[in-house]
Amino acid sequence: MRVTFLGTSGAVPTTQRAPSAVLVNREGERFLFDCGEGTQRQMMRFGTGFDVSHIFVTHLHGDHILGIPGLVQSLDFNDRTAPLAIHVPAGSRDEIETLVHAGGHRPGYPVRIHEVSPGSVAYDAADFAVRTVETDHRTRSMGYALVEDDRPGRFDRERAEELGVPVGPKFGRLHEGESVELDDGRIVRSEQVVGPPRPGRTLVYTGDTRPVDAVVDVARDADLLIHDATFADDEAERARRTGHSTAREAAEVAARAGVARLALTHISSRYAARWEELEREARAVFDGECFVASDGQTVDVPFPDAE
Repeated sequence: MRVTFLGTSGAVPTTQRAPSAVLVNREGERFLFDCGEGTQRQMMRFGTGFDVSHIFVTHLHGDHILGIPGLVQSLDFNDRTAPLAIHVPAGSRDEIETLVHAGGHRPGYPVRIHEVSPGSVAYDAADFAVRTVETDHRTRSMGYALVEDDRPGRFDRERAEELGVPVGPKFGRLHEGESVELDDGRIVRSEQVVGPPRPGRTLVYTGDTRPVDAVVDVARDADLLIHDATFADDEAERARRTGHSTAREAAEVAARAGVARLALTHISSRYAARWEELEREARAVFDGECFVASDGQTVDVPFPDAE
């Protein structure tokens, strides 16, 4: 799983930071979380590819959605035929449809808008799901958690051969949880040669939010938490008033959840020349890996048991 930060600014972009957008490439399938103005150009600039299958929108503020019309039309100009799913907070369909059809455009491929509520599943795939999580902003909002299923345990080939299992298809059946019968009639059970299930990966993206318990719960032991960190402590009151988090508050959420890594994003333009201040404040309360994300930064998310 690879994460590319396409836009990491707050509401006002800077010469170094574009509006909010994060692209996740999981096993070749691309997901876009928020789509601020100019996202398509950022995708070109940082070489992520355009083959996005799902867009997950956290809320309808302009810095999170104004890139949708341009991206939809560019995909059409590139002869896209595959459907595009856009997941939005409940009650937002009409506004997103207006963006999709901006300027009277009618995409030549299916664009399907799905309204979802916090605490539900936005996208349920064979071995993972994208779940929604309650957030606290100034409007209808929610975050998303990409949660993979547990993987089969490690296959002990040496033990299987000791038990007389011939090399071949029976190895695969055992690894998939089945029992197999040997030529002499003995039964070898999967648990004799396969270790305990191994956890998949969890990635959480909050969008704009105050610190909330729901994010702590869904991000428990997550591999990567991407959290709103619009302000430093010097603007804590403004953060409360505008429905955002400080870097320290984001770090407190990460520490409570026990996440492995914390990415701070949605950085106010007032910190353009002093973003390191946000990192320092976060690291004072969070012992794990912590960084202020920058446009174009790419982060790999390995399996928890990767060696």
